[in-house]
Amino acid sequence: MKDIDIRRAAFSAFALCFRPLARMLLRCGVTWKEAAELMKIAYVDVATAEYGKHGRPANASRVAILTGLGRREVKRVRDLGVAAHGSPVAPLAKISHASRVLSAWHQDPDFVDAKGGPRLLDVAGERGFTGLAKRYAPDIPSTAMLKELQAVGAVATTPGGRVRAKMRFYRPAALDADALIRSGDVLRDVGGTVAENLFGEEPRTRFEGRATNVRVPRSARRAFREFVEQRGMALLEDADGWLTKHEAKSSADKTGRLGLGVYLIQDD
Repeated sequence: MKDIDIRRAAFSAFALCFRPLARMLLRCGVTWKEAAELMKIAYVDVATAEYGKHGRPANASRVAILTGLGRREVKRVRDLGVAAHGSPVAPLAKISHASRVLSAWHQDPDFVDAKGGPRLLDVAGERGFTGLAKRYAPDIPSTAMLKELQAVGAVATTPGGRVRAKMRFYRPAALDADALIRSGDVLRDVGGTVAENLFGEEPRTRFEGRATNVRVPRSARRAFREFVEQRGMALLEDADGWLTKHEAKSSADKTGRLGLGVYLIQDD
């Protein structure tokens, strides 16, 4: 394929994938100039990390050539990137801790009932919610974890004061700061898989597939949503169980992040 065709295809791909980002940024009051600054940071970060030689990061001159920015601008953008990089870490860690607590509630023998489901827990005690939170999110106070899970509807308190699990995975409330950061993390995962399959060096491509049909009546949407939520959640629960079973048993083991994402597709 000619270079000009590749560039046109890249423009088309960018226009498609940027639309949901533009929708999110506009809803949050982010202007195009601010978005352009963020784009510069991403360009400089990727060019620095992935286009160096002999295993070293790319120098400012090479980054300037690749990105079209001047060397001074590359330095300025690098400084901006260093200042911006720390911001998502804490919210994502909190989300991870909350999901870990809910997942363990459905799997740890100390916290499941005779049927294998999450049992009602007392708030206090080693086999109560306090013990669960301390075991799987030791860096976060159990009272703070309980309040957060209650706030997003992941748990409920019975009239007798015990705690019931309502979700297996943590989802922040819509349009709060944590939910926005999580949305970027999800888009990063999807985009990372697509980019790896296009340009990566892994011997096998990562699994990525879709099932769509453009002739489905709108009246079928509710039924399909229920179908996806049931079957998708079952798949995620199986994947969560597999990942838990294969967690590293020793701190000496080399580890990395591994997982599966499922999402619903809907267009008019």
